[in-house]
Amino acid sequence: MPLNAAILVLEDANLLSLAATVDPMRAANRRSGRRLFTWEYYTATGAAAALTSGLSVPGPAIERLNRSDLLVVIAGFRLERHATPPLLASLRRLAPHCETIAGIDGGSWLLARAGLLDGHYATTHWEDLAEFTSRFDAITALRHRYVSSGKYLTAGAAGPALDLMLSFIEDRFGSRLARDVAGAFLYAPSPGSDQPQTPHSGPALARRHPVVARALTLMGDNIETPLPITTIAKMLSLSPRSLETRFARALSQSPKSAYLALRMAEAHRLALETNQPVQEIAFATGFSSQSSLSRAFRSAHGSSIRALRQQQLN
Repeated sequence: MPLNAAILVLEDANLLSLAATVDPMRAANRRSGRRLFTWEYYTATGAAAALTSGLSVPGPAIERLNRSDLLVVIAGFRLERHATPPLLASLRRLAPHCETIAGIDGGSWLLARAGLLDGHYATTHWEDLAEFTSRFDAITALRHRYVSSGKYLTAGAAGPALDLMLSFIEDRFGSRLARDVAGAFLYAPSPGSDQPQTPHSGPALARRHPVVARALTLMGDNIETPLPITTIAKMLSLSPRSLETRFARALSQSPKSAYLALRMAEAHRLALETNQPVQEIAFATGFSSQSSLSRAFRSAHGSSIRALRQQQLN
């Protein structure tokens, strides 16, 4: 019998995360020459779920599902809005009747809100990881690309979701089929689930320039209180000049420029996704004052935070 998957798609999920979850199953069926997987889409209420791309995914309400071999929860933005009592109740009801449960991107947050990840290791999208860690103290949050803990699988975003599905296929049907599926997408899987989620990084960088990938992880973990470049070099047992050379070779930019780009990306996210005052955004991204952030933000993004927020409203 094929393995049956139920794909719960929430409003504001992204299409790439959905494709990274479903297409490996389709490719596994095609490459193996037999039906290893079947799947059906579900939504929170039975109304079609509108993705961030503008496409909609129809499906019956998740409350109509009774069991599944694999339940995958895919979510993106506005997670608290989607964490309704009926949805969380459905997840709790289904948990004993699903062999494996996966949370992709914001899906991990919904599983955590339902209390299903208590006592487990888990991850979520790197942008939400700090809040996830502080919010759910019964969960051991990891910055890994994807995490397996008991019957629960969690992945940080679309790329890690593809890695997770390839690992799942390997565990169930062997490494040869997993390699064939990866080859169908011309995709080189991550060296392991414990590779860190690092903005502007990925499996290729981790393989070709592991020191630079580790440096970016240190930078990403220290946005609010930036580390001196000399300290980062020392933590990696390098001289500052050697670190500069490695960054130039891997990214064609200096460590200082890469660090600033990470901080600016976080400031941009906070500007669009929160109502935090500019002063708070400045402190959260390692700037001593609102004016210093404003100068750097305008240089990086060509606009002020106020103008960017106003543009979003229009």
